[in-house]
Amino acid sequence: MDSTRAPDQLYRIVLTGGPGGGKTTAADLLRRELGERVVVVPESATMLFSGGFPRDDAPHARRSIQRAIYHVQRNLEDLQSKRFPDRVLLCDRGTIDGAAYWPSPDPLDFFSDLGTSLEAELQRYDAVLFFETAAVGGLSIETGNPVRVESNTEAVALDKRLRGLWSKHPAFVHIHHNHSFMAKLFEGLHVLGELINGYDRRRARG
Repeated sequence: MDSTRAPDQLYRIVLTGGPGGGKTTAADLLRRELGERVVVVPESATMLFSGGFPRDDAPHARRSIQRAIYHVQRNLEDLQSKRFPDRVLLCDRGTIDGAAYWPSPDPLDFFSDLGTSLEAELQRYDAVLFFETAAVGGLSIETGNPVRVESNTEAVALDKRLRGLWSKHPAFVHIHHNHSFMAKLFEGLHVLGELINGYDRRRARG
């Protein structure tokens, strides 16, 4: 981890999972609930695509897209951590996600291309909340969001690839699909609240 951080200091939590998992909604609700205790790092892919960054399924184009997302995500996280050093960062996706979208049978090729490693990227985060996609339960993930283009089948496949990568983190929490979206959200919010309250207690002890 960053040498400027105490070994047990929790300040960066990544929310990830397949498309249609509810992570963005959970991040927004927690930000509203906890206010200045947290700051959300928005999803880089959504920012780029909403701003006109082109989409293309050709392998060379997918590599370029994921390189851009990685660098924007990493710099956004680092910028927010400097701007708000006393707040917990909630990262809507993390730097590892691009490996699941990388056009290669071996997702580790992504890290080699970026000059990093899975282990190094895992160390950027203190905890991982994995919101499983609703597509695993056969529920539609269509929301009218033009940025989201995956089918249910693609969402399930991405969910599996993402889980295989992020589950290697020692503080990985799997928020399983629930046919009650509210129950799933409350579970995720409870876990997040416990993590943040633990951070606050450690900080109060000095």
